Amino acid sequence: MNLQVINRELEVGQISIIGVSSSSYFQIGDTDTIHLYSTLDTPPEAIIITPYVRL
Repeated sequence: MNLQVINRELEVGQISIIGVSSSSYFQIGDTDTIHLYSTLDTPPEAIIITPYVRL
């Protein structure tokens, strides 16, 4: 696979974000490295772990 990227000028006028999901990432512009982190704020007793069901 050959990928050719041509960076040109980018102008963003306005951004409106209504809501986000449990896993969200929003970026405008170039980035060399992205580090994503996650935390779980649910108490351990509220988490229900069940076996996966094959479909």
